[in-house]
Amino acid sequence: MRFKTTVGWMVVALAAAMIMAPAALAGKPGFDDKEIRIAAWGPQTGPAAAWGNVARGPNVMAAIVNAEGGIHGRKLKHFVRDDQYNPAQTKLVVKELVEQQGIFSFVCGTSAAGGMAVKDYLKDNKVIWVGPATSVEEYVFPVNPYLFTIMPLYEDEASILTKYVVEKLKMKKIGILYQNDPYGKNGLKGVLQRLKKYRMKAVAEIPVEPTEQDLASQMQKFKSSGAEAVLMWVAPKTAVIALKTSKSMGYTPQWVSSMTLGDYELMYKISGGLWEGVVTGAFTLPPETRHPLMDKYREATKKYAPEERWGVFFHAGIMFTEPLIHALKKVGKNLSTEACLRELNKIRNFKGTGGKITYTPKRHQGTDSIMVMKCGPNATYIKVMDWTSNELASWKK
Repeated sequence: MRFKTTVGWMVVALAAAMIMAPAALAGKPGFDDKEIRIAAWGPQTGPAAAWGNVARGPNVMAAIVNAEGGIHGRKLKHFVRDDQYNPAQTKLVVKELVEQQGIFSFVCGTSAAGGMAVKDYLKDNKVIWVGPATSVEEYVFPVNPYLFTIMPLYEDEASILTKYVVEKLKMKKIGILYQNDPYGKNGLKGVLQRLKKYRMKAVAEIPVEPTEQDLASQMQKFKSSGAEAVLMWVAPKTAVIALKTSKSMGYTPQWVSSMTLGDYELMYKISGGLWEGVVTGAFTLPPETRHPLMDKYREATKKYAPEERWGVFFHAGIMFTEPLIHALKKVGKNLSTEACLRELNKIRNFKGTGGKITYTPKRHQGTDSIMVMKCGPNATYIKVMDWTSNELASWKK
């Protein structure tokens, strides 16, 4: 009887150990004497695959760092996983990376909904996340000690873009096409914030699912509303369907888009040239800008990732790693998660290839500034507004 009881307890203990094993693995520091492991998820396939190269951009930053001797003798190792723009899949790939690979820090991470699905898991497992390739207020308010954003909030971007449309373009009838998720809803919130200041209302607010293929009814609603400008927070494929459907109806409003559709070469190509004239936000320098860091990244991409197309999205993946690399270099040889967090929280007016970044222990939203660009002939970038902050930003009050 005692033997059976002992065996029974051994089985229970073994089962408990197996259940706890992932948690133990999750506690791995994410580095050793030879390497620091970082990772990104993003839609390599699926409805938002056009954003997939963001997650691959850090490969080039890792190659640059490693060619320069690493960070205090440690090489960077970057992992990429395809989450198909599906939050359920995001959970799976992030769990695998944390518990099987041992990741020190995540970078990038496309999809607001995907990020919302894993941000608490990363915090609970004390895994740093720098530079999500998306930005919603739920990420950083209240402050998450392990999450540091670089992109301005969609709410702030939307407010600034709406200001440009009303004050510079003198348009009064505004329509909003937004993805039915945190990304789209935060964009909607920013447009309405600015319109409220002008004592205006949108003439149409229309949600869309990222998998929708037929937008005829939505475009007809915008046309019937008389919208002079339509502001969009949607995925690339959805935006192209909207423009093509609208054109077939003889409806040509001023299209205005989130910075997430700021890769003009890509959008021009997949829209068959319809992207010309579209106004977007911009959170990085245009890809052909002559600037020491941009020149360095451009040449490194040719050398280390010749199969990749140099553009806004790929460059963004590199840019999202800049504050993390800065902090890791500041830490020195005695690396730890706590030491890296201390250095990240000391960053003030850091200037890489995006806007100026400031973090404090009580503020992990790096910036609220964007530029405003217009797509010119042959996918050229025309700057129509320099770096501008959102004076209505609720989080700064």
